[in-house]
Amino acid sequence: MKSLLVTLSLVFAMNAFACTEDGSGGFLPDNDLNIPVGMKTGGGITEAEFNGVIDMLEKIYIPIVKDMGGKLKVARKWDDGTVNANASRFLSTWNVNMYGGLARHQETTPDAFAMVLCHEIGHHLGGAPKVGGFMQKWASNEGQSDYFAGLKCLRRAFENDDNEEIVSKMQIPEFVVNKCSASYAARGEQAMCQRISMAGLALAKLLASLRSSPTPQFDSPDRSIVDKTDDAHPAAQCRLDTYFNGALCDKALSDEVDQKDEVKGTCHPKNGDKVGLRPLCWFKPTL
Repeated sequence: MKSLLVTLSLVFAMNAFACTEDGSGGFLPDNDLNIPVGMKTGGGITEAEFNGVIDMLEKIYIPIVKDMGGKLKVARKWDDGTVNANASRFLSTWNVNMYGGLARHQETTPDAFAMVLCHEIGHHLGGAPKVGGFMQKWASNEGQSDYFAGLKCLRRAFENDDNEEIVSKMQIPEFVVNKCSASYAARGEQAMCQRISMAGLALAKLLASLRSSPTPQFDSPDRSIVDKTDDAHPAAQCRLDTYFNGALCDKALSDEVDQKDEVKGTCHPKNGDKVGLRPLCWFKPTL
């Protein structure tokens, strides 16, 4: 009996969901929204765009996860109206659930949807800081998963696109243009930085709408400072700051994040970095 209980405990631990430390939540805070197929929202993405984003990121990350000893499995729940996304593990299978309700939300763009998938992939391989207790500490916390999305994942997704052409059709705030130009010398990299930033803004608007909070702005960052790293969902402005700073961090894609070391592959005060840092509204750096 004791052996059976230990086995069941290990299985439960390996199958925990990520997006809150206890495994009960998702990319978004708990919400009762449900957007079924066919509901008019004045925005959102099509089923073809939904599948196209997943195809793109699976092509990149299935081999990476395989090299790390896992098997990435993205469940395409287009018919499910849930406005959320989440990740879990069961033995060597690294699961991500992507829901049609989130895709159909009026603030969701293809790039924003890609950022959500990057966030969920980030729970699996986004690096430190992580959450969870004994046998569960596989998941990067919420803020780190957001940071990874802009720092590494979307850069991999967008690096071969004509980002200058793509952002030429967007209304990019001058503040973002100037910040991206200061971080990157090449125009293509500047454009990619702008594109990632705008994906983050779309998600921050979605988050703000759920909490009935003011629309986040690039030039008014969250000034709060945590006493210790907060593993839970940051506020909408804090999350925008995280996406934006990830986009501004100029560390090479080849400089990978580490599953234990919060410094490696990131912009960090220990490196003497001043730009692209994880915001203090959720992150307490180890100095």
